[in-house]
Amino acid sequence: MQYAFMSFSSPQASLADLLALARRFGYDAIEPRVGGGHKHGVEVTADAGDRAQVRADALASGVRLCCLATSCRFADPADAADNIELAHACIDLAADVGAPLLRVFGGALGKGLDRAAAVALVADGLRQIADHAAERGVTLALETHDDWCAPADVAAVMAAADHPSVGVNWDLMHPVRTGGATMEQAFATLGRWIRHVHVHDGSAATDRLEFLPIGRGVYDHRVALRLLTQLGYEGFLSGEWINWEPADVHLPRELAALRALEASFAP
Repeated sequence: MQYAFMSFSSPQASLADLLALARRFGYDAIEPRVGGGHKHGVEVTADAGDRAQVRADALASGVRLCCLATSCRFADPADAADNIELAHACIDLAADVGAPLLRVFGGALGKGLDRAAAVALVADGLRQIADHAAERGVTLALETHDDWCAPADVAAVMAAADHPSVGVNWDLMHPVRTGGATMEQAFATLGRWIRHVHVHDGSAATDRLEFLPIGRGVYDHRVALRLLTQLGYEGFLSGEWINWEPADVHLPRELAALRALEASFAP
């Protein structure tokens, strides 16, 4: 497995500073959040020269851009078309800077929309952008998040979209915290579609997001990494730590915890 962290760990950092943090602490990649006001400059507004420079800087650093995290969402008819247009732009950005994955959301269900209609709408949105993603060498990864934490709902979208460039970003926390699943159940339902993984430990509170060091919260990363190891997963585990401790506190500690868990499953 490979390890990354999202730019939420240091949203005020430049791209150069994020790459330097990754090198300093031994991460393989970073995951810039696009459209979130972070200072890395990896945005759809970047021109061709800026995009080429981002790609060159990452290559020179030896640190990859594993994924671009967007807020594109498709479950509300009121803004699905706008989000499809934005997703096309984000696909081009990802390809231009060398990021092989694009994180997208299902999003909140539109007013009056039942689950079956929402599944069809999200799957249709993904299909409308999937061929473009394939042409640019980008895989779309739908996150287990917001109104799409229940693994069965995400699996229904995957089955309906049915495209090789559409997969799942398994956020380990949300299916357990609000999706009514155990870690094992989430994996059993989604395993064949997992293309990217978000990691973070925390409390069981559902009214607020409270991060804790890996191993001190209620989300069993040992089980998750064992299952991923058995699957032969070779993608990224990307840490999503929002408004938490300083980066130089949590980044080395969380990576050490993850590597120790992975090592415990080595033959």
